[in-house]
Amino acid sequence: MTSTQAPASGSAATTPADRGRTAAPAFALGAALLGFFVITLDALIVSVALPTVGADLGGGMTGLQWVVDGYTLVLAALLLSAGSVSDRIGARQAFGVGMGLFLIASAACGLAPTLPVLVAARLVQGAGAAVMMPATLALIREAYPDAAQRARALGFWALGGSVGSAAGPLLGGALSAVDWRWIFFINLPVGAVALALLTRVARSPRRPVPFDWTGQISAVLAMGGVTYALIEGGEYGFSGTPVIAALALSALSLAVFLRSQARGRHPMLPLTFFRSRPVTVTLLAGSTLNIGFYGLTFLLSLYFQQLRGLSALATGVAFLPMTLLTGVVALQTARLVRKFGGRLVMTAGMWIMAAGLLLLFFLPGTTPVRLVAVLMIPVSLGGALAVPAMTGLMLESVRPEQAGLASGALNTSRQFGGALAVAVFGALIADRADFLHGMRVSLFIGAALLVATATAGGLLLRPTASR
Repeated sequence: MTSTQAPASGSAATTPADRGRTAAPAFALGAALLGFFVITLDALIVSVALPTVGADLGGGMTGLQWVVDGYTLVLAALLLSAGSVSDRIGARQAFGVGMGLFLIASAACGLAPTLPVLVAARLVQGAGAAVMMPATLALIREAYPDAAQRARALGFWALGGSVGSAAGPLLGGALSAVDWRWIFFINLPVGAVALALLTRVARSPRRPVPFDWTGQISAVLAMGGVTYALIEGGEYGFSGTPVIAALALSALSLAVFLRSQARGRHPMLPLTFFRSRPVTVTLLAGSTLNIGFYGLTFLLSLYFQQLRGLSALATGVAFLPMTLLTGVVALQTARLVRKFGGRLVMTAGMWIMAAGLLLLFFLPGTTPVRLVAVLMIPVSLGGALAVPAMTGLMLESVRPEQAGLASGALNTSRQFGGALAVAVFGALIADRADFLHGMRVSLFIGAALLVATATAGGLLLRPTASR
């Protein structure tokens, strides 16, 4: 994709070196795959290490919640506009900036002397991941202009995320057995390889895309305010002035966000987007699925270690049956979607995940760990079925030029769902003496949300309702 014409104003010039680089699209795919791998890995690798981090740095339940949510919250809040950043500076350049920021923050996390420093570094890490995420897809789109080749490349890209999700708990447990700081240092060699591959990728063109400052700032404040209120309220009560102020700020910011998206010249998430039933349902499904999956990972990481006395390594192994199945089933989901349709596969996956959470809800606190590990499998099975089907359903429900917007909105809903799960569930289990009750309430909430969303999906997305 080279041209002998002069580049348009604001676009990147194509040099002879760039023309040589474009001959090997596998380099772009390799960089994108590794980028998606570390983004997904860092959302889950931390959970198993939380007790070890808490023992070393202190901070209590509130601090540990922020270690997880600092990353997912910023990732969720910035994803909506990160696609515009990628377009403005070019996908290759955005990936390099995002990965560089991510690696610097990872090193800072590993070297953090105190919990506040660790949380601050996690916030920066989430920002780097948000810049990287849309650039990974854009790199593949640029490197594979042929639709069939691009579809195969996207399959490998998705596999990178599945491997990161599956490896997170086990790798977190194994590295924590040595030193919890290695769960962050492990990103450095992976990121270095990704950046080395990126040097073989042509410089991406830039496009003068408008940036919605009002929408982005209000989105950050709205998500951050409610997350702060839930985490701090669970520890200190919801009647405190800081918590009430955070809720008020969140509500005000949400109002500003909605107004800016309804009346702004260049909204990053136009409200007309939600007129489509499939879009609305899939966004809700994204949130509830991550509430179930991320919430369960957070809960059981603490349950296994704090109540059952397992080591971090043994806890990671206990997650192995659940996480291994994710990648295996995800590879077969496309075939099921072609046969039964995305709506049916997505709703079936949510019902299966809800059933898995309810199975764990009814278990006695002394249930053998091996049995608990087996009964975690339906949760991952449901997610592995629902997520690819949900993504396909979303992209089929929008115009081609809205694919980037749809992907950003879906990833935002998923990550924010995960952040809310840690905030709410952490508040419910903050009292160590009441941990089991809080865990059961959390599991029931997750199951109820999945049942409600699956029911809505089944009713609203019926073929007769789309006419």
